Amino acid sequence: MPAFRLTEWGKQPQMVETEVPKPGPGQVLVKVAGVGVCGSDPKMSQIPAAIGDMLDWHLPFTLGHEVGGWIEELGEDVNGFQPGEAVVLMSTHSCGGCSYCLDGADINCLEGHHGRGYGRDGGLAPYVIVEHTREILKINGLDPLTAGPLTDAGVVSYHGVKRVLHKLGKQSTAVVIGVGGLGSFALQFFKVLSDARVVAVDTNPARLDYAGTLGADKLINSADGTAAQQLQQLLDGDGAAAVLDFVGTDETIELGVGCLRKGGSYGVVGSSGGTLKQSWYHALPKDGEVFSYQGATLEDMREVIALAEAGKIRNDVDVYPFSDVEEAYAKLVRGELTGRAVVQMVG
Repeated sequence: MPAFRLTEWGKQPQMVETEVPKPGPGQVLVKVAGVGVCGSDPKMSQIPAAIGDMLDWHLPFTLGHEVGGWIEELGEDVNGFQPGEAVVLMSTHSCGGCSYCLDGADINCLEGHHGRGYGRDGGLAPYVIVEHTREILKINGLDPLTAGPLTDAGVVSYHGVKRVLHKLGKQSTAVVIGVGGLGSFALQFFKVLSDARVVAVDTNPARLDYAGTLGADKLINSADGTAAQQLQQLLDGDGAAAVLDFVGTDETIELGVGCLRKGGSYGVVGSSGGTLKQSWYHALPKDGEVFSYQGATLEDMREVIALAEAGKIRNDVDVYPFSDVEEAYAKLVRGELTGRAVVQMVG
């Protein structure tokens, strides 16, 4: 079967031929309908070999961690699933047996550094193996072709929103910096789950227009460098109760921390490698907090899928045929996507 794989460190992924996998005991073979493309995928080829070895990533491996499809074949000792059932696969890997997993904090699993599409074969191929059935969730009423982004972009943004919901009262403000694939989901979760006023900040006018259709109460274009002043005026000397930053540059970190109110929470999710070039003691408001994370929990995925099945959130995607997978990634890197792109694996 064809597969879009990372074959060598320092080189771009490529389309190659590989064997159709067979499920072993306890495993499930999934026929892939669609796979979301993620900004972390193009960065994987630039990981130094020593880091890849440390993460226990084994080349070659197939990219794609936002996967929707159908049960194709069950390995021995697998119960609870039937061939043909529509499913999505949890993007964040977890073992199910470490102390974090047993406490329901599987986002911090000791084996979470590798998984489907990052160190192990992912979904950018007609078939993918699932080693742990706990990472499979049946879906009802959602199209497996387009549901994949919910399992990463959706759940990662949801995890951050859940962490700050207790800060959001009726007179509060939540700020979302970067309203692309993840931030557009966060905006929706804030609107559905809280009474807060939601402010969308981005440099891309098309993304801001899209954020407006999702219910953002205020749109701020940060391209001209006046975002801090605009936020200060909007917040009227108080500050935001919560800020989620899906960019993570020096500029967005300073902006996000700087607009917090006393007791406010700033979460940095974007992986741009930014820093705060001032003392944290003086930068943070009284009783403020800063947090970061990667991934989400199985419970997050169940809750996000339930919200999508109930029609409470939108999952707008652009669909590309498998033959155009490189073009989908190129548009992602160039910032030409307003939301998420999905690669269609079946005709």
